[in-house]
Amino acid sequence: MTVCAIENKTVGATGAAEDHGDAALEDSEPEAPGATDDPPDGADGGGAPLGATPAAPAFTIAADGSYAARLALAEVAAEGPGEAGGAWFVERWTLDGPEPYAVPLPLDQPEEPDSEVLPLADGRVLIRRRVADRHAVSLLYPTGPGTGELPLGAVECAELTLLPPTPDGVSAYALSAGAHSTSVWLVAGGVHGPEPVAEVPGRCSGGVWLDRTGRMLALDREMPGGGPVKAVAVDLERGGEVTPLLQIAPASNDRLLLADPDSGLLLIRSDAPGHDRLGWGVLGSCLPVRFPECLRPADVAVTPFAVQPGQVLMPESCAVALRIDGAAGSWVGVWRPAGRRLHQLAAPQGWQAGRGVWTREGVLRLPYADGNVACGVALLAAPADDGYGVRPSAEPGAESGMQPSAAAAPLPVCKPIPLGQAPLTGRMVPG
Repeated sequence: MTVCAIENKTVGATGAAEDHGDAALEDSEPEAPGATDDPPDGADGGGAPLGATPAAPAFTIAADGSYAARLALAEVAAEGPGEAGGAWFVERWTLDGPEPYAVPLPLDQPEEPDSEVLPLADGRVLIRRRVADRHAVSLLYPTGPGTGELPLGAVECAELTLLPPTPDGVSAYALSAGAHSTSVWLVAGGVHGPEPVAEVPGRCSGGVWLDRTGRMLALDREMPGGGPVKAVAVDLERGGEVTPLLQIAPASNDRLLLADPDSGLLLIRSDAPGHDRLGWGVLGSCLPVRFPECLRPADVAVTPFAVQPGQVLMPESCAVALRIDGAAGSWVGVWRPAGRRLHQLAAPQGWQAGRGVWTREGVLRLPYADGNVACGVALLAAPADDGYGVRPSAEPGAESGMQPSAAAAPLPVCKPIPLGQAPLTGRMVPG
């Protein structure tokens, strides 16, 4: 991407920012004399780190919303004088029935809090554990009154990080980043246990699936020797063939946060405007990435975590859920590119912060657990954007039920190309 836009804003009495037009990067207003310096990289307007999501429990939702898994803490009575301690164990949440429920999956030994869990579509839970200088991978599943475990093997490396759940829910992948290259491992769904499937030059992080087949994977890559971080697309069916994905400015750090295969909507974080900003673009489009002012409210960190599916070829209509972190805690934001307004809404008590899934109809399902509900899902209808042709929505409500959304038809694999090759000079972006 060689151009990016900055949108102007006005702030209403409710505090929600509404944008009124876009301007090319060169045409943005200069900073007023005496204004404070730009926030450092990683800050979004008000000084809170945009990209750094505060620490949260290990909680992962399957791509289709059928299951979730987390590490839960059980209180254990102390053997001697003093306060009682706690033991970590894996817990699976079943979300695709008439009412969600949790199934504990404890073993004889408690889990370490830095272990990672990932639910599969068949109800088993994959867990990655660090064992000395290697990482062991197993599948856990309920069996009668106990927990069954199927060891899959181990990967000998310094660091191994599970990637987000694959769209098919059958396989699982992980990243192992080295000094000069990064290995992509198939840790579940293979024939002979964990096996490397791609070697990508540079140090990679992140991980976003670009299609519904689990073939195209986007990674944020820094080349050996340093330089800016750029998102690239990795074709796992072509031996890890790498294609540039984000090229906003030569020296900018351009990371991909979320992607919706149906509409092509991409949520991006880049410092091309001078400091880290949230922006959006469309996969394969030649239009520039836009950086709405409403996505940088003061004194909070804003992180997208879910995009409404099923909006085929209509990226501007997709509702995007965002986690907002401030001094008062964490709450929910809802935004659409066409609406240019950030709706800020209260989250249910005990929300698994930064986790949730959309239905095709625009209902956001937020998992939570509090003192009264061990496994619950709050239903939040996406607010309407007045004046932009978005249908009215029902009042938000909270229920202890979650029903599956319709299955999406598989889309053909389209090889990603760099977003945008538009000239910088005088470029105006339609709203």
